[in-house]
Amino acid sequence: MFWNNKKVLVTGAGGFIGSHLVEELIRKNAKVKAFVHYNSRNDWGNLELLPRELLERIEIITGDIRDPFCVRNAIKGCDIVFHLAALIAIPYSYLAPKDFVDTNILGTVNIMQACKDENVSKIVHTSTSEVYGTALYTPIDEKHPLQGQSPYSASKIGADKMAESYYNSFDLPVATIRPFNTFGPRQSARAVIPAICSQILSGKKEIHMGLLSPVRDFSFVRDTVNGFLKIAESERSIGEVINIGSGKGISIGDLLKIIMELTGKDISIISDDERMRPSKSEVMTLLCDNRKARELVGWEPMFTLEDGLKETIKYVQEHPEQYKADIYNI
Repeated sequence: MFWNNKKVLVTGAGGFIGSHLVEELIRKNAKVKAFVHYNSRNDWGNLELLPRELLERIEIITGDIRDPFCVRNAIKGCDIVFHLAALIAIPYSYLAPKDFVDTNILGTVNIMQACKDENVSKIVHTSTSEVYGTALYTPIDEKHPLQGQSPYSASKIGADKMAESYYNSFDLPVATIRPFNTFGPRQSARAVIPAICSQILSGKKEIHMGLLSPVRDFSFVRDTVNGFLKIAESERSIGEVINIGSGKGISIGDLLKIIMELTGKDISIISDDERMRPSKSEVMTLLCDNRKARELVGWEPMFTLEDGLKETIKYVQEHPEQYKADIYNI
């Protein structure tokens, strides 16, 4: 098997997608180093939620991707590196744009340079569909122009281009995965689906929402993780940017209706200015063209939106302590 005893580093391992990726790699018998952001509480984020028998098989490394020495030490001896560590909250990027540059761009440079110096055989760099901005055409393929409509998306464009430059300049074996809106268990209330679910399931009579008209392409986290694995496994992905998305779009308003149906709740909606992006920063339509992923690496989505929503709703119900339904999480 491809992953058997492969030495793998996952940055951002304590995050939502990162924890699911680590879990799947362990199940495939890879030797995993999980790089998590240092904190004095020795808190490993979402990795804490993994079954104990899996967690015991992971080498946890605490540090900061902004520190090149820390990054270099973590990457030593690795065959494959999945780079997911990033600041991702768009509203927070309006408040702290320099943090996004330091973490997302300079952190990516540290990863690429260390992988070059340590002769890593494959790097999968994580992008985001937000780099496309509001669609100029749909579905969005990998040739769509990049538009920096928030400090977050601009920082990710910069990170993507640094990864591209290391491939072009040094033949670094890097591939870029560009997931559209991933959702599922363990996702924070910063994201729209758990924000909706946590408010509805808390027993509120009213739900606070931002703009309901934007269209998004939602992928269940297991499909996204499978995209990471397929891209890492394929030699054809080197030097490529590959979209991962369902190919189906839905407005936030229609998504809210489906979640209400699945939870059996009918709740009033309050338009909350605090949850609105600046008008020119709002991305109105993200709809994935996933033909390249299908043809190049053999990936295709396996889960429907409804299937993923049922698992997510169940998770939020079972972990109310993880969500603060009374506040807006940026």
